[in-house]
Amino acid sequence: MSKPFIVDAHLDLSMNALEWNRDLRVSVQEINRREIGMTDKPDRAKATTTLPELRKGNIGLVVATQIGRYVAPDNPLPGWASPEQAWAQTQGQLAWYKAMEEEGQMAMITNTAELDALLALWNNGEPNDNKPIGYVLSLEGADSFVTVKHLERAYNYGLRAVGPAHYGPGRHANGTDSTGHLNKMGIELLSEMDRLNMILDVTHLCDDAFWDAMKLYKGNMWASHNNCRKFVDHNRQFSDDMIKALIERDAVIGIALDAWMMVPNWVRGVSTPKGMNCSLEIMANNIDHVCQLAGNTKHAAIGSDLDGAFGTEQCPYDLETIADIQKIPVILKNRGYSDTDIENIASGNWIRFMRNAL
Repeated sequence: MSKPFIVDAHLDLSMNALEWNRDLRVSVQEINRREIGMTDKPDRAKATTTLPELRKGNIGLVVATQIGRYVAPDNPLPGWASPEQAWAQTQGQLAWYKAMEEEGQMAMITNTAELDALLALWNNGEPNDNKPIGYVLSLEGADSFVTVKHLERAYNYGLRAVGPAHYGPGRHANGTDSTGHLNKMGIELLSEMDRLNMILDVTHLCDDAFWDAMKLYKGNMWASHNNCRKFVDHNRQFSDDMIKALIERDAVIGIALDAWMMVPNWVRGVSTPKGMNCSLEIMANNIDHVCQLAGNTKHAAIGSDLDGAFGTEQCPYDLETIADIQKIPVILKNRGYSDTDIENIASGNWIRFMRNAL
């Protein structure tokens, strides 16, 4: 089968470019060659994602993030010592995206006209070599909004989706491995997002905050990169009830490729993909579970999170670069999914959602 067009709804591109100091214009092989011998991060010399590899995989549209976590003095998580510093970090990340736009490497998508123009370019039958990667800008964790007024400032420079929380306690909401309801700032944030018609990313919200958001938020919501609690019983994943609630809201759920979210009992730095039998078939299992709960293929998609602070040491063993996501349509085809179903999962669901939400 020919390579279908793919949308990946979660890539931390600017974080890799700035905090990992990776030039994403070069090949994955070149990045990994440059990182041989580096030990500051566990995924050095194990990168999977660059702009050329996205083109190779016919992945022409992504949701690309800004991320800047605030951490209180007693918080052991990595991050910034003040919201102002976190805001400054996200602005540096924005500057990187803009530099990529100026060079023609990327193209920001903020409305349906820009979306349709990008899709026409990627479907013109010409080689992908020089096509810009389209990106919808998303903020992972809202700690960097110094005040709620910063949200509109961000919307004006192109931000279209916000996930209020990341890992641990946040300024607006608590995330993975924490508990607690939305606080006053979080409620104000959701109200302002509603006013601006932004996309709420419920990924990483703890269970309490998730259900609060489901009750409070009136606008469009998606889960850019979340897997199923059925397979890995951890609060980072969604329970069947959570998935069903999202389906009722016509949300789309992107399935991620971080191994600890795919197989139970993963131990970071100890477990290996082959040792834990972590393959792309498990991604297909998660996709299939969402489809079974929905009774159709309109709510499952891809949100790989590749190189989101992990590399080939912590992703499926049958994936060397992000271009290998093209193996997923083949796996689904072998499981009896129709061409229309596969197109929905590869890109159609995200495109339909964006046309409605942007």
